[in-house]
Amino acid sequence: MLNVENVLENLVKCNTINDKENEKILDYIQDTMSLMGFKTEKRDKILIMSNKDETALGFLGHTDTVEFTDGWKYEKFALTKVNNKIYGLGVCDMKAGIASIISAISQIDFNNLRKGIKLYFTYDEEIGFSGVKDVVNYETNFPETMIIGEPTNNEIIVGSKGLMEYKISFKGIKTHSSTPEKGKSAIMSAISFINELNEFYQTEIKSNLNKNFEIPYTTMNIGKIKGGSAINSVPDSCEFLVDFRTIDKKSEEKISNKIETLKEKYMANVREINKVSAFFNKSNLSSKTCNFITEASFLKSNCLILGAGPITAHEVDEYVCADSLYKLVEQYKELIRSNCK
Repeated sequence: MLNVENVLENLVKCNTINDKENEKILDYIQDTMSLMGFKTEKRDKILIMSNKDETALGFLGHTDTVEFTDGWKYEKFALTKVNNKIYGLGVCDMKAGIASIISAISQIDFNNLRKGIKLYFTYDEEIGFSGVKDVVNYETNFPETMIIGEPTNNEIIVGSKGLMEYKISFKGIKTHSSTPEKGKSAIMSAISFINELNEFYQTEIKSNLNKNFEIPYTTMNIGKIKGGSAINSVPDSCEFLVDFRTIDKKSEEKISNKIETLKEKYMANVREINKVSAFFNKSNLSSKTCNFITEASFLKSNCLILGAGPITAHEVDEYVCADSLYKLVEQYKELIRSNCK
């Protein structure tokens, strides 16, 4: 049996910021799981392993972490335990989930279970979801139930919002501000586009509700605007970034169509940065949802999101509580026994 803190320490030792030591962390996971009878089905930047031909349950976890910011008091690539808190880069998001998966499996006698489990370890979750896309392109037979080990403070989450991100840019004609009729303001084109998009959002998108979510409607945010060069020049370029956190495919389709219409009207260049659909699994285990995006949105299985807490992802001195970590191991063990019997 493997102690979950020991496993977590080995995972945190790997610097997987932007997948830097992806090979190192996969070597550790693969070697550890091989000793428990798991066979490797696929290995490159992703790792897929299983322990029986027939699998009823899957676990999925991403191995990458975000870059740390200034202000850390504790070591980033080692565990520091202070009372009930365990610090380290990525412990919450989501190496605690991976460590709990490994520890839980090490405590299960699969000889007493009819079915096995399948493990999926991905990369690039924090930026572009390349890892889970590789998994989906490869896998043709996911287990009926999939557990995503993202931090949830030990609560089972059965739904999350979708994400649509766009970079929208405009070209104008530069001239002196004293003769604006000779030019074309890219900033004014962007403002008109944004105003029309916001009016559409307020009247046709925000009123569509799904009360399963804490914020029961699709949200819209203009996160960044850049344009112009001087106060006395008509700007010849402007761009802005906009994101929507969507509640359903109907909203996604309406937003896509509206942006395409406005693109033609304002002669804009539109680049889709990300598009991840919302998911809601009507499990009887929970009705709780989250507003953040997870790899569950890419899967068609019965997905449950369940991980340690508190949720300190991307924070300075990221941590999980030890009692939450050990509770998660027990939760995973119960899910294995109930699904694989």
